[in-house]
Amino acid sequence: MGTFKIEGGHQLSGEIIPQGAKNEALQILCAVLLTAEPVTISNIPDIVDVNKLIALLEDLGVKIQKKGRGTYSFVADDVNLDYLQSDQFKHDGRGLRGSIMLVGPLLARFGKGYIPKPGGDKIGRRRLDTHFEGFINLGAKFRYNKEESFYGVEAKKLKGTYMLLDEASVTGTANIVMAAVLAEGTTTIYNAACEPYLQQLCKMLNRMGAKITGVGSNLLVIEGVDSLGGTEHRMLPDMIEIGSWIGLAAMTRSELTIKNVSWDDLGQIPSVFRKLGITLERKDDDIYIPKHVDGYEIQNYIDGSILTISDAPWPGLTPDLLSIILVVATQARGEVLIHQKMFESRLFFVDKLLDMGAKVILCDPHRATVIGHDFKSTLKATTMVSPDIRAGVSLLIAALSAKGTSTIHNIEQIDRGYENIDERLRAIGAKITRVS
Repeated sequence: MGTFKIEGGHQLSGEIIPQGAKNEALQILCAVLLTAEPVTISNIPDIVDVNKLIALLEDLGVKIQKKGRGTYSFVADDVNLDYLQSDQFKHDGRGLRGSIMLVGPLLARFGKGYIPKPGGDKIGRRRLDTHFEGFINLGAKFRYNKEESFYGVEAKKLKGTYMLLDEASVTGTANIVMAAVLAEGTTTIYNAACEPYLQQLCKMLNRMGAKITGVGSNLLVIEGVDSLGGTEHRMLPDMIEIGSWIGLAAMTRSELTIKNVSWDDLGQIPSVFRKLGITLERKDDDIYIPKHVDGYEIQNYIDGSILTISDAPWPGLTPDLLSIILVVATQARGEVLIHQKMFESRLFFVDKLLDMGAKVILCDPHRATVIGHDFKSTLKATTMVSPDIRAGVSLLIAALSAKGTSTIHNIEQIDRGYENIDERLRAIGAKITRVS
């Protein structure tokens, strides 16, 4: 188990470039299975979860060639479907939440898709019903081996249909879209997710020859085609990482510039941090955060009531940033209620912040009230264990702001979502060491 040693209390400075978007990568990489022609993808983040998915594709028989840093070509012209029934796949697929995204394209192109119950962050229930109900609506037959926790869908030919999703699931929408592009007839998906990453997938599929309209809305119409061709695609910068660096700059009262952030795809993120009192300046496509020498003050609502920050489907705030926002609020002036609606275990990491001296009241599994210190007292260094990707980086931000030396164990969780994070933080002045 890996460990970070962090000497906190130092101001940082300089520029940092966000990695490619993890959540986009897990969709885009699976889409290469929809064609036998070459697909080249750039700005792929070098992180554990993405590398596991690339390895799964290679084991499936996809020919993969690295063209340069973060750029790969994929040719799925000789896919080994027998691998899907192997013990190796049942083991490897279980270790990655994103493996569920293989099912839609496999079902569309080859008439069958299988997956073991996927793993991922332990942040609460993460059901797969939306995915499989969508496949069933398209005409697939569903089966489930309870003993092995192994899912399967099969269909000779998918048929387009109308469906109203029970939730605006990003991965569920993406999986259904990838299945529907090769279905016979027209598929209409209402209550579809419309996050930038889903828009990116739809734009890529359209370049490959798909016919998808309504991109960016919650009503997608997909006219099925017989086959798709190759394309080139560049992934967006990771909005969760961008939010993490904003939070880091505020907590350490540092002057930072986040480069090439694709401002138009950030949605509510800049405005939410501004509600916490954090100054952000747009400079071309960069975010500039000045030193917050006098701290930052949380806004109240216009009637004076306490601010609530909650997650919601796009264009609402992504739930992946609530852990970081909660940590940032611990040093603000004022109070805020954090309402994590989607996952019932994501706020349980606050006990580690309490050990550091933060003032947080966990109201229930979904809500926490934070009373900020206004930097009048600093967080205390301590020893912690990272429970998941986002809580892990939130604790890392807290440790970098705390005086003294903190230890974070189980940093493999952080590595799942953040590329060479210790190396990149040292480049802007952080005192962080990786210990095996």
